[in-house]
Amino acid sequence: MRLEALFARGFRNLGALELTVPREGVVLLGDNGQGKTNLLEAAYYPVLFRSLRGAADQEVATFGGGGFHVSARFESGGRHRTVAATWSSSPRKKRLALDGVETTRVLDAVGAWIAVAFLPDDVALAGGSAGGRRQYLDRLLSLADGDYLRSLARYRAALAQRNSALRAGHRELAGAFEAPLAEAGAAIVAKREQRVEKVAPTYAAELAGLGEACAASIRYRGHAALADRGAWPAAFAGAIDRDLARGLTTVGPHRDDLVLELAGRETRSFGSTGQQRSAAIGLKLLEIDTLAAARGEEPALILDDVFAELDRTRQQALATRLLRTASRQVLLSAPRREELPPGLDLPVWEVARGEITPRPVRGELTELRGSRGSRVEMPT
Repeated sequence: MRLEALFARGFRNLGALELTVPREGVVLLGDNGQGKTNLLEAAYYPVLFRSLRGAADQEVATFGGGGFHVSARFESGGRHRTVAATWSSSPRKKRLALDGVETTRVLDAVGAWIAVAFLPDDVALAGGSAGGRRQYLDRLLSLADGDYLRSLARYRAALAQRNSALRAGHRELAGAFEAPLAEAGAAIVAKREQRVEKVAPTYAAELAGLGEACAASIRYRGHAALADRGAWPAAFAGAIDRDLARGLTTVGPHRDDLVLELAGRETRSFGSTGQQRSAAIGLKLLEIDTLAAARGEEPALILDDVFAELDRTRQQALATRLLRTASRQVLLSAPRREELPPGLDLPVWEVARGEITPRPVRGELTELRGSRGSRVEMPT
């Protein structure tokens, strides 16, 4: 899967963009605060139609602007496709289009364009709260499995309604949402457990390949019985008094965790910063493999300053792992070229004050339409 062109208006600090993207990818170089991450964020936005940094849409729009537009033209399965999102602040509304046809359901457009993003903050996947790891699992499985995405949407809707009834003290009304919660929740628990069990050996191998000396493991922590829909009524009955007192649902996969361990000890509590970073990278490598297997083609990679905190040995190990498949398109950023692993051979764009300028470093030239609308040349 390859990004062919990226178009953006009113997105963060970026100028109006119409970029033709090299088939193999590109390196974005520039000082911090100039727009490198914003450009990567624009490239990832059409995957899930939300910020890869978790920002609300109003925060993504240029300060003082009335909204933003971002669209991607990409190649998938030998076809040339487009996906687009337009958000307006007044009235507050988001419109989506897939292959030029507007769709009213996010579920119909999510996952048409696939990329895996590596961010500096991803260390929180290993060292942070359970919520981040649940989001990771939900994103991974939603992009790989449309049935999971639909179950997740139904579960979240029913959970919000049951919690609202609990906060109002309406015990009987809360019970009305337990059947859809059980049906969707059982599917979620079952698929999460199956996926984690399947990838556990790969996770251990990935961390070993990154230079981790301790044996790594991964497991799902939750109530295994809830993979069976028939176990939910008893779980609800046992928790109803507690749920009413707290005004929220205390059983279900929205409270589960993905446990990462090194030498039998939880990485979150006992791992060093370097070990936690390696564990987070291991999760991202699993995401690449899972999506590639599910879709039958490699997802694009979006790497935001991912090599900065790694020593040279781990930099080279990660670079080798990420680039070992020639068909992968890689979009990555760094403040300076010397902060990247040696031998990384990609076209270079310089980013300054939201403007993109190609650096003619090698190879034949391909057309790029610059952010001011002028035609310039770029290396491939």
